[in-house]
Amino acid sequence: MGIKGLTHLLKTEAPGAIESVSLSSFRDKRVAIDISIFLYKSLANVRYNGDYLRNKEGKNVSHIVGIFNKTIQFLSVGVQPIYVFDGKPPEEKWECLQARHKKVNDCKEKMEAKTDISEEERKSLEKGTIRITKDHVTDIKRMFDLMGVSYVHNPVGEAEAYAAELCRIGYVDAVVTEDMDTLAYGCPKVLRNCIDRSIKRRDVLTCFSYAPIIEAFKMTHEQFVDVCILSGCDYCPTIPKIGTVRAFQYIEQYGSIESLIESKKFEVPQGFLDRYKRSRELFRVFQGQIDSNDMSVSSSIYDPVNLHKYLVNECSMGDKKVQTALNKIYR
Repeated sequence: MGIKGLTHLLKTEAPGAIESVSLSSFRDKRVAIDISIFLYKSLANVRYNGDYLRNKEGKNVSHIVGIFNKTIQFLSVGVQPIYVFDGKPPEEKWECLQARHKKVNDCKEKMEAKTDISEEERKSLEKGTIRITKDHVTDIKRMFDLMGVSYVHNPVGEAEAYAAELCRIGYVDAVVTEDMDTLAYGCPKVLRNCIDRSIKRRDVLTCFSYAPIIEAFKMTHEQFVDVCILSGCDYCPTIPKIGTVRAFQYIEQYGSIESLIESKKFEVPQGFLDRYKRSRELFRVFQGQIDSNDMSVSSSIYDPVNLHKYLVNECSMGDKKVQTALNKIYR
């Protein structure tokens, strides 16, 4: 989910921290990619006549085809991707995950209950039931091993948190994600799908730079995190009547969540009181915990012959299409 309304707040209060950049501007650089959203989008959008792409045995390969094409997009311009998988999430995210599970179940029930459902509605509900499984992750890792693409799968912690720390310590030059809470982890550069709708080029991304945000906000990192927590994050309930704009204004005025609480301006829910300090800790979960010289990064050597066989024979991708994509790899 990220931070509610943070993109809009940054547009208003720190426009200088946002710029449109071409992916090729990161040539010869490394980027960490939070893979979860791209896996989901591949399963949701890489389809044929509304159904998943399937191989000759009927196995779903939409996720493989989607992530393969995404990876080629980076490799073709000389950008080295390091994919990061989610580990076990913190207990504080349980309520958020439960809400997502409920949404999935609701979509399933509606699909089963409706007999006169339109094709468009059926597709929409079906996409709402998508969950990333261990099998999906195993498939993608196998492909990365053949592509010579590195990845990290820490057993505990969220991908964007780990990726943000990789960027903070200089191991990568940016993090590619759609989760804006990556900035709350102190990530220096966040790349996401272009938010400028006037730009139609697929190779253009929006870059959010952390240092100019802090400078424009005239806040410390700790105060910025308090703004994010008050705005609404995955780890903590919110205070009623406080949205992103008011969160910014109150931290600007009071300096901290504690001072805002002491002002007695609001009746603060017990759930917020119980969890806001823990939320701060979670936004520091990997700080100082990663040694770039001793990381469990899975890496391999590019194997074009067996990669081609895998994609054509086991994933039923077209021979010519696969070869054309592989020819784009810049090494």
